[in-house]
Amino acid sequence: MAPIEHLFVLMLENRSFDHMLGSSGIPGINIPPAGTSNSWNGTSYPVGTSPVDPMKVDPKHEFPDVVEQLCGHGETYPYGGPYPHINNSGFAANFATSAGSTSPGDVMQEFTPDCLPVLNALAREFAVCDAWHCSLPGPTWPNRFFALGGSSAQLDHSPTTAETTLWEAVDGFKYQNGSVFQVSGLNWKIYAGNQLFTLAHALQGIHIWNVTPFTDFAKDVANPQYPAQFTWIEPNYGRVTTDYVGGNSQHPLDGITGGEAFIKATYDALRNSPIWSSSMLVIIWDEHGGFFDHAAPPAATSPGDSAQFAGANRNAFPFNLYGPRVPAVVVSPLIPPGTVSHTVYDHTSPLATLERLFGLSPLTARDARAADLLGLASLPAARTVNPNLISLSPAVAAAHAQIALDSLDMPVIPASRPNDPIADDRNFPGFIYLAAKTDKELPAPAGVAAIEHVASVRERVKRIRTRGDAHDYFVEVRTKLAASRRKRTG
Repeated sequence: MAPIEHLFVLMLENRSFDHMLGSSGIPGINIPPAGTSNSWNGTSYPVGTSPVDPMKVDPKHEFPDVVEQLCGHGETYPYGGPYPHINNSGFAANFATSAGSTSPGDVMQEFTPDCLPVLNALAREFAVCDAWHCSLPGPTWPNRFFALGGSSAQLDHSPTTAETTLWEAVDGFKYQNGSVFQVSGLNWKIYAGNQLFTLAHALQGIHIWNVTPFTDFAKDVANPQYPAQFTWIEPNYGRVTTDYVGGNSQHPLDGITGGEAFIKATYDALRNSPIWSSSMLVIIWDEHGGFFDHAAPPAATSPGDSAQFAGANRNAFPFNLYGPRVPAVVVSPLIPPGTVSHTVYDHTSPLATLERLFGLSPLTARDARAADLLGLASLPAARTVNPNLISLSPAVAAAHAQIALDSLDMPVIPASRPNDPIADDRNFPGFIYLAAKTDKELPAPAGVAAIEHVASVRERVKRIRTRGDAHDYFVEVRTKLAASRRKRTG
């Protein structure tokens, strides 16, 4: 088997496997049986192929929402478990009650291949994994943390302001055994579509200048001596103070086109690079985003590490269950075309791949037991791949061409509902934390000592009470960051 020297992981947002690939027609994948449906308020909502894109209402996916989606309307998780019986019957009901949608069947819809030409082309040409589950039945932040540290340090929910204050006190979110970026001897890179809002930057030990704008990606991988064994790629999450529009993360409120363009740009850069023959690109989504998937999550190995901050595990959840399935496509010229893997993977599988590839020690019991991806790259040498594999219609190609791969200098529109308190949005505390961490790491104003600069940032953050306040602060920091970046790059 030819060696993989570079592992790239691109993680997008909030989509389930059935929602994205259930109607792809790819032979051999696990799709919902005919007649599959959810019911709510006396009405049956079957699986269909009429997706709403972008969504008018964002489906919920916090820990209690996922319990109800997986186990049925009204089900709750008893503190400390066990997890209730899973029958995947509560997606439509939760969308109606928790998200307040008047169209509960919208979360039961699947995209057809013509809607996702990039994803479907790559899935058919390389490997699609139809048993890849997110790492816990919960939201974005802890699932992304699993991908970078083999656990979420027992965080089972989106972080609160009180919790991010604790992170700030020790210069970042930390794991008992450290993150993948703290592994001795591992060379890594982080790329992002929005340098200011990069969730990997939340981790202890990651500085804002460790985050490279995605616009540099193609140039960097064109270097035959590209140094990174592990590369983490984050999208642009769009207008986080309004509707997530304008990004390329595939957030439900933003739609799928930006993410398709982002995937294509990543793939094209690698396919045209001198390191293509020794590379593997993993394309995954952080969690299911409240969209229906028919497969019940199986049991998982608990990471075995301990919480590093008070209040991390609200539910005393033992992390012994995966979350719902998410789309997963693995790309490499060392993978036979048309590969379908039914192996159970989760977000720690790339970590397991790195560890077994480069002789590294596991970070937790979860990644120690996780299935790796090495067996997918079974060819003895890189095969030739059709350079015109991804064929887009003129309209889709034109839409892709308008997608901004780096949003730092894009105009910022006013916050929606500017007077709403920040506590009403589950993601605001985390985004404020990222902005403040960036602010602290940027050069202090002339004549201001470093300790005074940090203190002033803390005082500035304390004054943020509303979405409008957060918007104003984000504009301040992105302006500083853009200016500092231009100065660094000349």
